[in-house]
Amino acid sequence: MRQAFSSRSSLSRGLTGALLASALAMGASAAHAEPDAQQNVVRFSAGATQEVTQDLLIVTLQASREGSQAAEVQAGLKQAMDAALTEARKAAHPQGMEVRTGTFSVQPRYNNSGRVNGWQGFAQLILEGTDVARITQTTGRINQLNVINVSYGLSRSLREQYESTLTSQAIARFKARASQMAADFGMKGYTLGDVTVSSTDPGFEPRPYLAKAMAMRAEMADAPLPVEPGKGVLSVTVNGQVTLKP
Repeated sequence: MRQAFSSRSSLSRGLTGALLASALAMGASAAHAEPDAQQNVVRFSAGATQEVTQDLLIVTLQASREGSQAAEVQAGLKQAMDAALTEARKAAHPQGMEVRTGTFSVQPRYNNSGRVNGWQGFAQLILEGTDVARITQTTGRINQLNVINVSYGLSRSLREQYESTLTSQAIARFKARASQMAADFGMKGYTLGDVTVSSTDPGFEPRPYLAKAMAMRAEMADAPLPVEPGKGVLSVTVNGQVTLKP
């Protein structure tokens, strides 16, 4: 019995030792292979930019009212908005000029003692589109509301048009840089790894002439709103990595 137990014990120790040696060998092999998988990998970015004239005009108009009763203020705002919407909808046009309402708010007004001594509120109307003449002329005819903000942006169609061209340019520059790097390192070529393409647009640009425009509206009823488009830089960037081939 003792001899059998001793044999089994020796066999168990032998198997354990063999498994441990195998695991150590595999770990050493993996540790050695890991840096090899990253050999000749280069990470960089390339991009393309274009200055564009913004074609999307956004005009925000607002009616303000004050009174001793909330219902009175609300009724005054509703009356002004109804008249403004009726005028704006006459000129509404798909893509050319979209009409939508913005914030509608009625809040209490407090005195120095913290007590409510009245109510105040405002309601907004927004005109947005690429037909600048239509929007500015309509704005001039809406006398019930005041212009509080004028901004420019890029329409979706124009953004997509520029992005398509810029994406092709950015990818071409990424590939050209990868080829140049391969040549500079004395390599035969490269293979693509992970690559991402991203774009940014100039967004909306508030116009500094807003105060002047509001003053002119006060002096000249029904006059078109004076506006001027802004410019921004649209960019596309390609980020990624390549593996240089020896």
